[in-house]
Amino acid sequence: MSQDVSIMRAQQFIAALPHSHALGMQVKDIAVGRAVIDMPYDLRFVGDPATGVLHGGAVSALMDTCGGAAVVSHPDAGISTATLDLRIDYMRPATPGQTIVAEATCYHMTRSIAFVRAVACDDDKSRPVATATGAFTVAGKAAP
Repeated sequence: MSQDVSIMRAQQFIAALPHSHALGMQVKDIAVGRAVIDMPYDLRFVGDPATGVLHGGAVSALMDTCGGAAVVSHPDAGISTATLDLRIDYMRPATPGQTIVAEATCYHMTRSIAFVRAVACDDDKSRPVATATGAFTVAGKAAP
């Protein structure tokens, strides 16, 4: 499968997810086995009104979506994926008012499982908001 087809499939994957639209996620970059998606700050997703910090669930959804996009952009992946396991380590609260950017890489693929690493940052790129590792299904492989 060509790189262009893999990338187009990842873009279609994200466009088909209603939660990505609801959370304001925007694809910033898609490459083979790699995705970058951002999520602008939105008061609707604040988890602590006293501090204005985004809810961890919104950050989790961003990292999960970015991981799935990295999988479906990989040329050895199938036409769909689902999260099997996602471990997220929250390093610090996201800075209120700042966009969160997630970058995920599919670093290993078996016949049925893809392995992903991801990091989410706000404007301070030297101190991640969260990191993640995950396993995703590889199903419905496209014809070569």
